[in-house]
Amino acid sequence: MQRPRTEIDENGYDRPSKSQVKREMHALLDLGKKLIELSPERLKQLKLSDELREAIRLAQKTTAREGKRRQIHYVGKLMRHVEPEPIIAQLDEWENGSREHTRSMHKIEALRDLLIRDDQALTPFTEEYPGGDIQQLRSLIRAARKEAQNNSALQVGQEPQRKHYRALFQHIKSQLDLTEIP
Repeated sequence: MQRPRTEIDENGYDRPSKSQVKREMHALLDLGKKLIELSPERLKQLKLSDELREAIRLAQKTTAREGKRRQIHYVGKLMRHVEPEPIIAQLDEWENGSREHTRSMHKIEALRDLLIRDDQALTPFTEEYPGGDIQQLRSLIRAARKEAQNNSALQVGQEPQRKHYRALFQHIKSQLDLTEIP
């Protein structure tokens, strides 16, 4: 009877080394720790077995140091029977999605400030993001400038007005959303 052929690595071994197995187990343990830190709402969005979900919930509740350590290791042990790639992808999307959102909000803020500050910025903006109501945009820019001018004359302790400033932000945001959707 012939043995089935297996992959042989560069060192001549047909299975992962102990070190490699240990690294993989530590990676799964770290992934389990990340899952324990998630909110219940986020955990519900992941496809996890009931046993793993219950172990994570119990680890979140455990306050005793040694008990928590044991429960974390139990979660890591259960993680060996789970396909980690979809979980890693979802965690990465949540983490980077918030970065993308922050980056887009900063872009909108910069555009708003540029439009308020510079009269010449409106033409390039309307060329880059066509299809919007230019008259409404001009009106919002004028109102935001007037609001900024009134705010600069306020006394210390008086609350500045931000109504038109925010309205301009929302208008720019809707304009960018319209043009960036395929």
